[in-house]
Formats: sequence, structure tokens, C-alpha cells
Amino acid sequence: MRRWPIVLAATLLSFADARTQTPSRTALDVFFIDVEGGQATLFATPAGESMLVDAGWAGFEGRDAGRIEAAAKQAGVSRLDYLLVTHYHADHVGGVPEIARRLPVRTFVDHGATVEQGERPAALFNAYVDATASGKRLQVKPGDTLPLSGVDVRVVSSGGDLLNRPLPGAGAPNPLCRDFKPLEEDKTENARSVGVVLTYGNFRMIDIGDLTWNKEHDLVCPNNLLGNVDLYLTTHHGLDISGSPAVVHALRPRVAIMNNGAKKGGTRSAWQTVRDSPGLLDFWQLHFAVDAGADHNTAEPLIANLDETTGYGIKVSVQRDGSFTVTNARNGHAKTYRPRS
Repeated sequence: MRRWPIVLAATLLSFADARTQTPSRTALDVFFIDVEGGQATLFATPAGESMLVDAGWAGFEGRDAGRIEAAAKQAGVSRLDYLLVTHYHADHVGGVPEIARRLPVRTFVDHGATVEQGERPAALFNAYVDATASGKRLQVKPGDTLPLSGVDVRVVSSGGDLLNRPLPGAGAPNPLCRDFKPLEEDKTENARSVGVVLTYGNFRMIDIGDLTWNKEHDLVCPNNLLGNVDLYLTTHHGLDISGSPAVVHALRPRVAIMNNGAKKGGTRSAWQTVRDSPGLLDFWQLHFAVDAGADHNTAEPLIANLDETTGYGIKVSVQRDGSFTVTNARNGHAKTYRPRS
């Protein structure tokens, strides 16, 4: 806690320099905000609309809400058209009440009631429900779309249910399914995560929250209902109960971003699965994963935070032709990727 003034200063500067001083008017801007192993991903559209997926943790003197607010300011976002909560775990929904006090939210999006029992799950869920009183609340199911101007946001998982028909251009048999080995059934909120495939022009990105091993499998086996993506936000922060080769390699991402913390996510096996994905060009990380060792972390220029004292993010600016630029706010390292050929 004593380091907070330093962390706050880093947060306010994390997206604020010559590369990101003014909001893009032709690009879809995506801010992967460091919330120390949770999720907070902000989308700012050329039409001036916005969507935040999850809001990190509560507490820590408003650390995560402050980082989200700083990214929103940099994006020119003064309100959230949508706040999508993937599921009701503290690292995803905990920060919702605080960010809703800081930024007006028009519509809260979720999968319905929590399935977890006990005092702590109830407190998290009830705090979220109370926060939704300031706007509308929308419960989504697979196949639904969110009307974000110029951007197709397609729900592929929600409340334990999954898409049952292929997205446009998808549906091919997946030969990787034959080597898949299921894990024990997951009865937690993770398996009920709201997952989306987002399309902007020729660009496709996937974010399926913390959806776990068996549920992910059913989206791509026996047929790949999702198709290929340009950008893959690693499922479940790079933990090894998500992200099987049958899933990740079927998606064939060109770029991956891992929203891990220094000591959460980024497991060696999950990292290696992404790294080995056919056609992968680069693998960016929000944190150096301490327990994984140097051989299971990406190159230093592609890591936003090398320790736990900073709060730098990663920004992606997407053009309608499918090209996109990824920028590391810590060091200014940026790389542009051409449209998929």
C-alpha cells in the first residue's frame, strides 16, 4: 500500500505519451489494462461508443478503478455504453461498483445469477446487482449480439450454454479434437463465463473470460464453430485449466495477449501451448510471470510490467482492413501487423 502513489503515477502515465495522446478517430482502440491478474479490457470505437469487459478487483485503495479511469480518459471515454461482466469472481466483477461510481454505465451485461454458494460469492454478486441500478441490465445468451456501432460483438458462451452453430466462415472439422483429454467437470462461475468474438471490418478477436477446458472444447469440437482470429486474449489469464491445444491451435491467432499477473496465470504449459500455435507471430504479456522462468516468458520488449510496482497496459489500435498496431506502454515498443492474407 505504501507504494500506491508511485503506482498511481505510473498508471496515469501508462497510456499517456506521444503514441496515445489523442483518441483515434478511424481505429478501434483496445486497452488491456493491468489489474494484477484479473481482467479489464476497454474498447473505444470510432463512432464514440465504448465497452468495458470486466473491472478487476475491489479494494487496493481503488487501484483498478483508477487504472481503468486513466485508460478511459486516454481513449476519450467519459461513459461506458456497455460494461460486460464475464462471471462473478473477485478479479473480474469486484471492481464494478467503484468504476460505476466513476464512469456512468448505460448497460450492464452478464449471464444471469451466480451459481456459487456461500457468503463471499453472495456478497460479490449482490454488490454487482446493486451497482446495476444506475443503468440497464442485459442478460445474454449464445448467439446474441451487442449493438456496438460498427463492431460486431457476438456472444459465444454464457451461463454454461454455448454457441450451437458456426459463426460466418467457420464450421470446419477440427482434427485436433482426437487428442483432447477432458478434465473434471467445472461447476464454478468460470464455466459460465460470457465469451465473445468481436469483429471490426476484417479483424477478429476472441475473449472468452475464464471459460474452462471442457467448455472451450465444445466450441471447437468436433467442428470449429469459431473460426480463426487475429488476436487471442488468453483464456483464464494463462492458467493450465483453460487453453488446450485443440482450442488455441484451432483459432490460429496471429497475435496473443496474456492478461496475467506477476504470480497469477502464465503457467508454463499454457504459455507453451500459445507459443506453439500455428501461425503465431507474437505473444505479448501484461506481466513477467515469475514462476514460469525466463524460458516461459516472452521477449522483454513485449512485456508491459517486469515487476509488481508498475501498472502499465497494452494498447491495440485496429483498422477496418484488418491491420492493427500493438503498443507496450512501458517502453513504447510498437509493432504493426498487416491484414491476414
